[in-house]
Amino acid sequence: MELPEAKQKFIESWGKLGSEWGINRTMAQVHALLLLSPEALTTEDIMLELNISRGNANMNLRDLMDWGLIDKQLKPGERKEYFFADKDTWNIARQVAKERKRRELDPVIKVLNELSTIKGDDKDPAYKTFKKSVSDINKLAGNVNKTLEMMLKAEEGWFWKSIFKLFK
Repeated sequence: MELPEAKQKFIESWGKLGSEWGINRTMAQVHALLLLSPEALTTEDIMLELNISRGNANMNLRDLMDWGLIDKQLKPGERKEYFFADKDTWNIARQVAKERKRRELDPVIKVLNELSTIKGDDKDPAYKTFKKSVSDINKLAGNVNKTLEMMLKAEEGWFWKSIFKLFK
């Protein structure tokens, strides 16, 4: 397989993976293109390479910046904006985890904490089942949250050593 074909295959695969992260396919493809590019690219470069509209490119570049996965730079004497991605996979994984936590886990934990304060009759089977289910899910969510917090603060080597110790 030649480089252009391999690059295209990676971009397509990263696009599919992106939907598993909770981001749209084109956004992940833009990210993949920037990951593979040795130099920062302009919006026009991205549009041409991925065959997408300016609006689509701009929207996805803005979203990638919101996720903290890419940055924008200006080059002296040029009016165009250039975009580049952090190529450190550990940083990417932590940033995705941070955003997913903020967008998905934190709101669920907030609701579960509210629901755990419900008052009721301890003899009522429906109340007992509700209370236990909410409590168990809240406990699990809390453990997931602690693990993510540990990941977000940790250095890569330390984190993986700690995780692998759990499975020995």
